[in-house]
Amino acid sequence: MTTRHPHHAIERIGIDESGKGDYFGPLVIAAVFVDATTQGELVLMQVRDSKKISDGRILEMAPDIKTICPHSVIAIGPHKYNELYAKIRNLNRLLAWGHAKALETLLERVSCERAISDQFGDERLILNALQEKGRKIVLEQRPKAESDMAVAAASILARAEFLLRLKRLSDEVGTTLPKGASPAVELAARMVIKKHGQERLDSVAKLHFKTTQAVLSRLA
Repeated sequence: MTTRHPHHAIERIGIDESGKGDYFGPLVIAAVFVDATTQGELVLMQVRDSKKISDGRILEMAPDIKTICPHSVIAIGPHKYNELYAKIRNLNRLLAWGHAKALETLLERVSCERAISDQFGDERLILNALQEKGRKIVLEQRPKAESDMAVAAASILARAEFLLRLKRLSDEVGTTLPKGASPAVELAARMVIKKHGQERLDSVAKLHFKTTQAVLSRLA
């Protein structure tokens, strides 16, 4: 961070995702713009990595973050996710597409030269996707990027949207869809198939997970 431009040095966009390791529910990518003023407000709100905050608190904090910070939230529902994965065949490329989409949407509302995201793959994947739209930005990918306040805020918005959509999907199929990819997740998948048929999995789950094969082999 330079001292020559103190007001601009702190301005950045943080990007993070939620749902990548969850069999059920969407993949959500959020981008949050932070400047010197909102940085102080996020500190007062005790914004930190969403993994260190309870689900209930995340759902309370997200509307406040949305009120004070320009942001964009891209949710890729299971059906769309499965379509994209079938075309792209690579989770990092799919993530890069989502990150670029969230960034591009936010850059239509704010002017910013720097973005920070977690290290998940080749940063050129995101930059190439952005350049197709004529966007230029310095992208920093770092391990444990959630230690940055902007990325932590994005992680909360992404998780909150994931939780809301997972609850909505649970209500639609009449079965609680658990987070993660555990034995409880397999059981829930079998319940969905029993109630609604195998094809309904496409609308609630990420089908390329090994969980799908495990569930279908039990039915055979």
